[in-house]
Amino acid sequence: MVKLRLKRCGRKQRAVYRIVAIDVRSRREGRDLRKVGFYDPIKNQTYLNVPAILFFLERGAQPTRTVSNILKKADVFKELRFNQM
Repeated sequence: MVKLRLKRCGRKQRAVYRIVAIDVRSRREGRDLRKVGFYDPIKNQTYLNVPAILFFLERGAQPTRTVSNILKKADVFKELRFNQM
């Protein structure tokens, strides 16, 4: 099973996160299938590769709670519904 999960990067006390598609059996810093976005909680910036995210969501990938909240703010789930119609 594939999940969309945050992967920690950056310095000590200056965490930034990559949003990655990763196998559920992998650890947090493990090898990812694909990088699909970026999230900086300090500057409150996000970059999302929406076509790649939709690709994984359509094939059954489950986002974690935090990634799901980030995707809701960016209205990615609305695009997912339009693609399915």
